[in-house]
Amino acid sequence: MNKTIRALAVLALAVGAAGVAQAQDQTPDYNVNVVKLGLTRYDTHAKTNGVQGLGVPAGADATTSDATTVVFIYERMVSPNIGVELVLGKPPTIKGYAAGSVDYLGKVVEADSVAPTLLFNYHFGEPSDKFRPYLGLGINYTHFSNRKSPYGWKIHMENSWGPAAEAGFSYKFDKTWGMFASVAVLKVKSELVGEGAAVIKTTIDYRPVVYTAGVSYSF
Repeated sequence: MNKTIRALAVLALAVGAAGVAQAQDQTPDYNVNVVKLGLTRYDTHAKTNGVQGLGVPAGADATTSDATTVVFIYERMVSPNIGVELVLGKPPTIKGYAAGSVDYLGKVVEADSVAPTLLFNYHFGEPSDKFRPYLGLGINYTHFSNRKSPYGWKIHMENSWGPAAEAGFSYKFDKTWGMFASVAVLKVKSELVGEGAAVIKTTIDYRPVVYTAGVSYSF
């Protein structure tokens, strides 16, 4: 998992370095580095293929919780309009609850969602504009750590790779400080296997929508 985060960081830096090399004979008249700190609301809209396993009653299903966490973002502007963005943050804890015919079981699992995301953003307008909307496309990697169950099951959860898309805006207070807000959709899908007295499994399509807002510092 750490190797994946390092790989995404190296890719972001490599793309940024390519932009610097391409423009090495020119000095940009705008800040090319942007650091952002904010709060993120991670809303899941999960669907599953049901829960299967020996002794599992028909109609057994599962659902997932939402979460709020702190996010750290670094963006490198490789041109006046194009930025390469790496999104990291404190992994939120996502809880899984029994649903359908087994909803009486309540919470059955929880795990921390480590989800670095690499995005290529297009910023509309000019660097001197105070207000700039932007759109982004990229890739998300999600790893589930600290997996546990109140029922003592041993929990396995697949890592997930999927596309990511975002829309947002930035607003500058002055040359360095500003604020931002964005909404992103991610493709996160994972098979969950619980090993206890019997083995149960399900595939969860989390379908998260991620709302983020915070402050930015450019230099």
